Amino acid sequence: MNLRQLEAFRATIETGSITAASQALHVSQPSVSRLVADLERSVGFALFLRQGRGLVATVEARRFYQAVDSVFMGIDRLSELAKVIQTTAGGVVSIGVIPTFSQSVLPESVAQLYKARRDIRFMLSTRNTPAIVDAVRLQQFDLGIVGREPPYEGVEILFESRFPYVCLFRDDHDHAQNEGAVDLDELAQNESFITFGGAFPDEMSGMDGELSSRLRDNSRISATNMPAAAALTRESGAISIVDPFSARLAIAIGGVKARPIRQPLSYHVSIITKGRNTLSMEAKELLEILAERLENQKASTTNP
Repeated sequence: MNLRQLEAFRATIETGSITAASQALHVSQPSVSRLVADLERSVGFALFLRQGRGLVATVEARRFYQAVDSVFMGIDRLSELAKVIQTTAGGVVSIGVIPTFSQSVLPESVAQLYKARRDIRFMLSTRNTPAIVDAVRLQQFDLGIVGREPPYEGVEILFESRFPYVCLFRDDHDHAQNEGAVDLDELAQNESFITFGGAFPDEMSGMDGELSSRLRDNSRISATNMPAAAALTRESGAISIVDPFSARLAIAIGGVKARPIRQPLSYHVSIITKGRNTLSMEAKELLEILAERLENQKASTTNP
């Protein structure tokens, strides 16, 4: 198995034919056919089936393609990095971030370093935690900011901490007029909640199974992430349980209020890398700024 074979396979599965793949790669059709055939012998299973005049990727080929595409994503990043290095004397820092931090902690931290160091370039990408861990392991990102409990396979944790979840209410909700911690057991009796994918995340450690079930029963809205849940609370009036970072953004926009929760629900945050020894000085500078901002946020989570 070699890179040229993988390139031919990737082009064929993306274009849907040997002819189109050969045009995309600027090589002959027989060359592409031979490379794909050699790869099939190497992996030990069929990659394509003929259907009429075209080709259809097998189930095994589609699974294999996901891994192959990740390899080429890393190569594409190397190409981008090389171009940037050609045009700047400074370094490049690439970061993968979950949506929770893509609009608050990360932009603030990048802006601080951006203003202080004119020789640094930044590459930011928003993904979910599993995708970020995979990309960091493949060294597609220098740093990753994720929101699930470790362990993370093949990466090193540079910073980790826990933050208490808060309950978010629309301004006109009765509970928004009060102060102090709210009891989810009491709210579960007659209030409507926003869930995440029809449930509450496993990383919402501290959530009792029976309580989680009752909150799900009282849910008519499901969100993909916590910033979305916060926005839905403002518009629908349904209650959301969110991290303090999403709550801070929602409060700044207006229309909602956060209250602490009596149940000890904790939100885990980690900053990861492939290996500390792989980090540039610029990436280490950003890491220090991120860690400081997260620690400052932790100190003020009682008033998000």
